[in-house]
Amino acid sequence: MAIAYDTLFLDRDGVINERIIGGYVRNIDEFVLLPGVIEGLKILQQHFKRTIIVTNQRGIGLGIMTEEDLQQIHEYMLRLFAAHGIVIDAIYYCPHDPDKKRCVCRKPRIGMGLKAKAQFLDLQFQKSVMVGDSEHDMLFGKRLGMYCVAIGKELLPYADAHYESLWHYAQTFLCLLP
Repeated sequence: MAIAYDTLFLDRDGVINERIIGGYVRNIDEFVLLPGVIEGLKILQQHFKRTIIVTNQRGIGLGIMTEEDLQQIHEYMLRLFAAHGIVIDAIYYCPHDPDKKRCVCRKPRIGMGLKAKAQFLDLQFQKSVMVGDSEHDMLFGKRLGMYCVAIGKELLPYADAHYESLWHYAQTFLCLLP
């Protein structure tokens, strides 16, 4: 089977793991995978050259958590994925509080996408997909020329498609393959 798509970009909170409404995932005890994520990623990774996570982590900028806390969460997540044969090629995050520091990396700005392009020189945004659960995720993807998939119950501007979960997107994705 030939790989038909370039890169699968994924937001983290609300797509991969449960979002804490009004709060932040600060440690591995608070990191809970959403149903169907493992199964969905196993399907999707067969059709993409690479998978990259792009996540805003404002809790660091607010002093609620540290970059070391975030590293522990990501290492835990990667171990869960690896146990199921899922490969995440890179994780980019924005630690900034937008109220205190203007940055170029916080979605919907495209800094994390540009970091990915610098690391993976053959990356083609126009053959890539951004999967997220916020308007910022969709606008990030659109600004880079990606197809944008919204996850969750809310209809989002800039989304090309909308699915209840990553699992539902993966199931539909299989149906759309030639």
